[in-house]
Amino acid sequence: MPSPKARSGGVGGSSGRYEFMSLSRSPPPPALQRQGSDPTAARLRAADSPTRRRGSGSSTASTSSTGGQQLPEEDCMRLNPSILGIALSSLLAIDLWLSKRLGVCACEDSSWGSVRPLMKLVEVSGHGIPWLVGAAYCLYKSDSAAGQEVMLNLLMALVLDLVLVAIVKAVVRRRRPAHNRMDMFATFSVDRYSFPSGHATRAAMCARFLLAHLVLAAPLRVLVLLWAAFVGFSRVLLGRHNVTDVAFGFFMGYCQYNLVEALWLSPVMLQSMVGQLE
Repeated sequence: MPSPKARSGGVGGSSGRYEFMSLSRSPPPPALQRQGSDPTAARLRAADSPTRRRGSGSSTASTSSTGGQQLPEEDCMRLNPSILGIALSSLLAIDLWLSKRLGVCACEDSSWGSVRPLMKLVEVSGHGIPWLVGAAYCLYKSDSAAGQEVMLNLLMALVLDLVLVAIVKAVVRRRRPAHNRMDMFATFSVDRYSFPSGHATRAAMCARFLLAHLVLAAPLRVLVLLWAAFVGFSRVLLGRHNVTDVAFGFFMGYCQYNLVEALWLSPVMLQSMVGQLE
């Protein structure tokens, strides 16, 4: 039967309280009793514990790695991507998947490999060099002032298209699709980049130019539109460009025609410019 036993020394004998202790359990040594009653010693033991040391080491390492500051806002945004970033990533994935599926003429072993020579002929029809040579020849052979004016501005539009497309390609630097074969006609340094499609910009701009400044019958106007669409579509079939490259190329070429109209060179303006240079 447990017997009452008074606390002694630092355990609290002065308070006059009693506690019941088991006969089978020996009381703790007096040294431990004094340490348990000393709050300073308790704090020191807690500070020297392995758990405390591990926690303080990890907190010190995290503090030193972040420089004692919180993570910057842009790092938090990377951990929590926005809806716009997710949408753009999804659009890019769909673009790459669809472009690969539509590249049926990318090589001779493709499903439509037998149509590849025809697609390459369409590719040449939308290339810049034949258009520049043709516009310069028509300007040289034209007898009327109106014809010379149209051909001169067409030549200026083609040069403007080459410059703008080269600038955008050099800035964006998007690589061509992996299934593309670099056997294109008359390429230059920027042609290793894919965005935007120069054939698509040229086709859209030239189609608007011809429909606006040439008197064409209705069937010919339809053929011009079909040619422009087929040139852009052939770029994806040959594996030269992704779908978004061609889509943006059409948009860019459509807007380029508005710039050409704003910079339109008339014979009077051209003569005044030549006179100023002399």
